[in-house]
Amino acid sequence: MAEVTGEMHKDGDVLVDYEEKVFEDVQAEPGEKALVTFHTVAFEGSIGLVNTLTATRLLRKGFETSILLYGPGVTLGFQKGFPTLGDEAFAGHLLVNQRFAKFMEEGGKIYGCRFSTQALYGQTEKAFIPGIRPINPQDVLDINLLHRRDNALIINTWTV
Repeated sequence: MAEVTGEMHKDGDVLVDYEEKVFEDVQAEPGEKALVTFHTVAFEGSIGLVNTLTATRLLRKGFETSILLYGPGVTLGFQKGFPTLGDEAFAGHLLVNQRFAKFMEEGGKIYGCRFSTQALYGQTEKAFIPGIRPINPQDVLDINLLHRRDNALIINTWTV
């Protein structure tokens, strides 16, 4: 039988070279924009959190950054909590909500599709985290076209 030898890893050990950066640290030129779209269900995977962190990083690099929540992505923008709104039922339960609030506090914009909100999830605009701007379903295409026209970076993700 194979025998594993050597010391076990412990807190504080380094397993990879996290200091080496291969590419230059790109910063936005004045006026550059970015759009990150979310078409994913809240709590169904990591993409909601990953996209939130990516959008925040783009914002901090100087891009005028917007988030678009559409389809099941609107569920990420709904106020949550248990037993009451804002109460964290378990560690990390409200992490995306908190990240969205921080993103908007730092100047990012978030838009949520009204069609998805009502037709798919039976919610009203009051369900959104304060600061999220509800938009017409036809605006979902137009926000993408406006960003394309402005030569913006557009990151589209889908999961379902």
